[in-house]
Amino acid sequence: MTNPTAENFGFPRTKVAETDSWLILVRPKQPTFGSLVLVCKESVEAFSQLSPAAFADLKTATQSVERMLAKVVAYEKINYLMLMMVDKDVHFHVIPRYAGTREHEGRVYNDAGWPAVPALGSTVDLDLDAAERLAGTLAEAWSAA
Repeated sequence: MTNPTAENFGFPRTKVAETDSWLILVRPKQPTFGSLVLVCKESVEAFSQLSPAAFADLKTATQSVERMLAKVVAYEKINYLMLMMVDKDVHFHVIPRYAGTREHEGRVYNDAGWPAVPALGSTVDLDLDAAERLAGTLAEAWSAA
């Protein structure tokens, strides 16, 4: 199942993985390397409207996300931001945080906001092909984790 929010973030090409209730997608505008969007598959626009099953599955999704990003990004902290201003379906922006830089496919990713709040306006903007390749790299790590 998909929804407009998932499609706005490039689904299905940006899909890293999914659980019963959540899609894990690469965020094409990367404030830090490995930034994701965790999108609920249910048709709800308020966090309080999630089913008990989706709340329970959020634990599974976040544990897997953190395990995978620890392996690929070696983050020091992780931020989950629920902004839902433009994209109305329940979703989180998952921002791995770190000092220094990370590199992938010749692109350098720094955490411009480190150690304070994420600098969402300072991004490495991936076209859909690059986002799809990153999704593939992350999907391999997800499967191996």
